[in-house]
Amino acid sequence: MIKKALTTIMLLALLCSMLTACGKKADNSIVIWTSGEDYRNEFYLTSLQEKFPDYDITLEYMSSSEIAAKVIEEGENCSCDIILSEEYGYLEMCSDNLVELEGFDFSIFLDDLVPESHKYTPEVKNGGCIIINNKVIEENNLPVPESYEDLLDPVYKNLISMPSPASSGTGYMFLRQLTNEWGEDEAFAYFEKLTDNILQYTSSGSGPVNALIQEEVAVGLGMTSQAVTEINDGVDLSILFFEEGSPFSMYGNAILKGSADREIVREVFDYLAVDLVKADNELFFPDQIFKDFAPEIEGYPTNIHYGNMKNDTRTEKERLLAKWTFS
Repeated sequence: MIKKALTTIMLLALLCSMLTACGKKADNSIVIWTSGEDYRNEFYLTSLQEKFPDYDITLEYMSSSEIAAKVIEEGENCSCDIILSEEYGYLEMCSDNLVELEGFDFSIFLDDLVPESHKYTPEVKNGGCIIINNKVIEENNLPVPESYEDLLDPVYKNLISMPSPASSGTGYMFLRQLTNEWGEDEAFAYFEKLTDNILQYTSSGSGPVNALIQEEVAVGLGMTSQAVTEINDGVDLSILFFEEGSPFSMYGNAILKGSADREIVREVFDYLAVDLVKADNELFFPDQIFKDFAPEIEGYPTNIHYGNMKNDTRTEKERLLAKWTFS
């Protein structure tokens, strides 16, 4: 009897081991990792669940750097199937673990936004700006900043929020732009001084706007799209652009190698990467990425002067981030 029970336990253990090994490849579940904002994640997940009611779709938020690190660590046994809204530089960092999207029609996108590897698809062009909370500015009798140099004024001490370049693609685009505009030594010297006025280097790109909404800070270096969304919802914020123009970065979507043979993953991805991305552009990120689709959003700044984002490569990103010690 005991021997029979032990045999049964061993068989159950073996079965569990086999299920764990095949895991996500054996059922209708799909795991998506995203660095997107809460309101966009809600939109994506709701839309996917309505489109694919028979699939068990999980959408999990992580910072850009966390996604890349987990993909690299887990390799082809990655527990994730699809990456959503990940910055191009981080996608390049983990590109060895991404599948080439054979058969996908990349010609629908603007040519200069398509990666040579065809391992990820464009999702959004994420522009940055300086955002102020008008109430906090007024209550603290603060001047409205007109330049990056103005943000070094001690009157803004603990009243500025910025995403950390070490964990956020949004934060990195500010570092990348000022490095291009001013030179590397001057840019790093600037951020060393700015740190004295930073309340918090946030882990995500949405952090500064969230801090502005909570009236924790007066100034945030953040995303234009998120600021517009909050302004349209009635939050008393204003958007500023300094002389250097708007920094920007590209975000994209990809399929993990370990999920390449799953038809339902490709089915969900193809719908997400075209239909939902168009809807997302129309709702939140109107900067054009499709050749035949140029949406407009109420209150979104027009004729934006975009800054110098040259050398936005994997190698350069790794090199600059290795020097970043302020957060």
